Amino acid sequence: MNLLYNEDQRMLADSAREFLAARSPVAHQRALRDEPQANGFDTRLWQDAVALGWSAIPFPENLGGLDFGCMGLGPIFESIGCNLSASPLLSSVVLSGSLLHLQGNAQQQDRWLSAAISGERRLALALDERPRHNPAQVTLHAMPKGDGYSLSGDKYFVIDGVGADGFLVAAQTDATASSQAGISLFLVPAGAPGLSVIPLPLIDSRNHARLHLEQVQVGADALLGTAGSAGPALNIALDRGRVCLAAEMLGMAEKLFEMTLDYLKTRVQFDVAIGTFQSLQHRAAQLYVELALARSAVMAGLAALDDTGLSEVERQRLASLAKWKAGLMALKVVNEAVQMHGGIGVTDELDVGLYLKRIRVAQACLGDADYHCERYGALELVHA
Repeated sequence: MNLLYNEDQRMLADSAREFLAARSPVAHQRALRDEPQANGFDTRLWQDAVALGWSAIPFPENLGGLDFGCMGLGPIFESIGCNLSASPLLSSVVLSGSLLHLQGNAQQQDRWLSAAISGERRLALALDERPRHNPAQVTLHAMPKGDGYSLSGDKYFVIDGVGADGFLVAAQTDATASSQAGISLFLVPAGAPGLSVIPLPLIDSRNHARLHLEQVQVGADALLGTAGSAGPALNIALDRGRVCLAAEMLGMAEKLFEMTLDYLKTRVQFDVAIGTFQSLQHRAAQLYVELALARSAVMAGLAALDDTGLSEVERQRLASLAKWKAGLMALKVVNEAVQMHGGIGVTDELDVGLYLKRIRVAQACLGDADYHCERYGALELVHA
């Protein structure tokens, strides 16, 4: 397992860093917050990112992708975190695109996945129904009706749900003569009768939504794969999303650490730079160690997503480890950044607060530290 970016991935990192620094600096995210757009991101910026090939990175060439692997997503999400850039890369490509790739048929891939890669359409995954993420707690039931299904219920924390062209809705289906009971995925167009999309404001000022489905009718062709079979594909897609979020938090934390070190070197107190105070040096050194440990976990998680030699259990363990470690580390770094900046650290004038809000949402998204600690422990028992 390679825990370092190769030359091509480093070139991708340099390209992403330069592109986002020029087109989507933190000031751009502040402007999006102060003058909110329905989508929560700059659509022109997203189209330019698509033109750079970001949306095609993880998919095979026969589907219009670049076959660059999930490892190639790591540098992109680190740069996204560094600049606090908002985009539907996670929702439409990593989560929804992966599910269409793994679970969809050729017709669904041709209609939806190709459009997602080209940026013509945007998809969002509708999974969670409770305050805390847990795929095992899906209760929305897909009732057979005619030659299709009827969906009724609510979905919360749908990433980039406002303005999406379609949704992948997770629902429970009963066993039949030709299928098993379990979680199924349905493609629901945004304009489907009975579907309501309600904005759900969170502290990071990004695009989140609540879906209300009132007897939404979908045909049999809306089902991805066979009924009750979506569990394995959903696990893979969610793990990809979790590791990408971990990479984003790593990028945010490294930028915060850099900002804090600069402040320690320039802020003068008692006629000396506060960075000369030994207690602050020790705290900064601890953050450096935490960042290094988190990077190792994130790199292992990214590598595991592409390693076909790993077992499913080992991949899941490394994905949860990356999300858990990156989340705890990022929270520690941002808390120290606020403290070391002193009084200005709690003001909106400083960008530290924007990072803090995004980190807190990213921590909870697709499973918080408690969820992944419990998941890792359960998988450790299975592995043993």
